[in-house]
Amino acid sequence: MLLDKILGWFSVDMGIDLGTCNTLVSVRGEGVLLNEPSVVAVKRGTNRVLNNGNAVGWQAKEMLGKTPGSISAIRPLKDGVISDFEITEAMLSYFIRKATGRSRLISPRVVIAVPSGITAVEKRAVLDSAERAGARRVYLVEEPMAAGIGAGLPIVEPTASMVVDIGGGTTEVAIMSLADIATCESVRVAGDDFDEAIIQHMKKTYNLTVGEQTAERIKIEIGSAAKVTDDTTLEVRGRDNTTGLPGRTEVTSEEIREALQDPVRSIVDAVKRTLDRAEPELAADLIDNGICLVGGGALLRGIDVVINQETKLDVSIADDPLTCVARGTSTYLENLEEWKSTMESDMDDL
Repeated sequence: MLLDKILGWFSVDMGIDLGTCNTLVSVRGEGVLLNEPSVVAVKRGTNRVLNNGNAVGWQAKEMLGKTPGSISAIRPLKDGVISDFEITEAMLSYFIRKATGRSRLISPRVVIAVPSGITAVEKRAVLDSAERAGARRVYLVEEPMAAGIGAGLPIVEPTASMVVDIGGGTTEVAIMSLADIATCESVRVAGDDFDEAIIQHMKKTYNLTVGEQTAERIKIEIGSAAKVTDDTTLEVRGRDNTTGLPGRTEVTSEEIREALQDPVRSIVDAVKRTLDRAEPELAADLIDNGICLVGGGALLRGIDVVINQETKLDVSIADDPLTCVARGTSTYLENLEEWKSTMESDMDDL
């Protein structure tokens, strides 16, 4: 323990928000240094990462849906958990190497945020991947806790703090008090489901097939959960399923809003179920404290309006919601000696 503490003075310790869509890396004392897509490009049929192990993140995302037959662009996490062990290890190794520099002498300690609803087997997969990628010690923290800290909520106080973390693969809903989670729910409906709903809408309504990146662009540019601005239109291009040729059409923000109703409803229902399970005193606190939205999905226009209408509670969006979890892991790093007993680690018998 003493040796680990001494080594910690010289190692570049980091916190990782290992997300389905994006991975963010923060370094102790320096804040968030990396924010890249959780995508890896490999030679098809193998686990060999292209470009000498560097075809990861932005470089790999540009290949999504555009790769020739010899290349696969893979997202190794699905619904917030590891679906491809070896590719995740290669991705983590790249991010650790990029954040610490190639000439590190001492391997870093790593705090990784994971969904609150994952199993012991899924936690072990994260721990093993990080260890094999070059981490000296690995600690796991639940995403809602890291998000609450990153958003500046008083989660250590004897009052209720509620977080809705809408990520790429999962939405984490949690009520916290006294530095622990009082009640929570993790649903595998989030940003990816918004994109899929748009893809299905384009296919059914216009007989036009669009890719993931186009669906994401539609979501960002004209997507919304409630009408908060004047409706606009966007030209969308893809493959016409009738002719098999390239095609394009105009879509409106109103129809995209309608297409997103099912995944938005699933998130709202998870929020209401979590509130229903809260202790009466904690529920009473939320009348004053409200709900805080974090994660990339919190940027969907009008999502706060919908949750406010359904719960009658004040709903706010955290400053820079995409980096809240990563900033929270950084805070855990700065207080590692004090808080590491509250986290699961590679030394525990999961």
